[in-house]
Amino acid sequence: MNFGLRNVSFHYPDGGTSAWDNTVAHVRQAEADGFDAVWLMDHFVQLPSHGPVDEPFFDAWTALPALAAVTGRIRLGTMVSPVGYRNPALLARMVATMDHISGGRFNFGFGAGGYRPEYWQYGFEFVEKAAIRLAQMKEALQLMMALWTQPRTTFHGRYFHVEEAILEPKPLQKPYPPVMIGGTGPKITLRIVAELGDACNLWGPPARFVAQRDILRQHCEAAGRDENTIEKTTYDVVVCAPTAAAVKAKIERVLPEGHQEWMTLVGTPAQLVDMVGQYQDVGADQLCIDIAGNDPESYELFVHEVMSRFKHDTDS
Repeated sequence: MNFGLRNVSFHYPDGGTSAWDNTVAHVRQAEADGFDAVWLMDHFVQLPSHGPVDEPFFDAWTALPALAAVTGRIRLGTMVSPVGYRNPALLARMVATMDHISGGRFNFGFGAGGYRPEYWQYGFEFVEKAAIRLAQMKEALQLMMALWTQPRTTFHGRYFHVEEAILEPKPLQKPYPPVMIGGTGPKITLRIVAELGDACNLWGPPARFVAQRDILRQHCEAAGRDENTIEKTTYDVVVCAPTAAAVKAKIERVLPEGHQEWMTLVGTPAQLVDMVGQYQDVGADQLCIDIAGNDPESYELFVHEVMSRFKHDTDS
């Protein structure tokens, strides 16, 4: 199993001089500690489930190239970029450029978008009907994939179009960086994953992961695709402390109100080892974690007493 770190907050309780310096140090430490990937959320403001909405929040697409310049092994990605925020032809250029800057270490996370408040704040049109946003996401992916692979692209879709468009240089990764499609909608989203995705992001505890994977497998069968060619990622929020009493006290300190009730990686190191093992047993290829409140103790305990148990097995 691979491990990813999703940096959901740029507030660090043990931080030093600046939020950016702290972010660089955090990502470089994650690389040194053996994480396989680091992901940034592509949002304009902090989500209430992760922290105060007015806390500092860096832009993913300008932060990631800078992080690529100060790392050398760890993969970098967006989790995920909403289709409604950028013209897909422009976004295809951004992805290709980022792939070159990172030396072929970029994962492209893409989704339909759904956090309405930030659309309103920034003056973006919010399409209320999710099915339309999903159709836009699928069409945008088809357009971007053409730009990444064809010398010139003419595309006339329902929502997007380009005329004899040139995108050079093409991405380093062939045919293009892995596309991770966010969302778990059983009827449309997972069908699009089966048709176009290289990876998916399944949410929830292991039992829910299994149910979502079964639906994905059915869509893959309908599309004539081997489900094993799609990387199954999942994410969860880590709150870890040496004792049950310390875990309880930490939950009250680091978790904002309204956090997801399904979070399972909350407990002592032994409890987390058991839960990570369950994710591994049900077929999760990458476990992507959020460290609640960027709590240093939770991070250290997870790296050295939980993740090391599984990294040792794969690296030996």
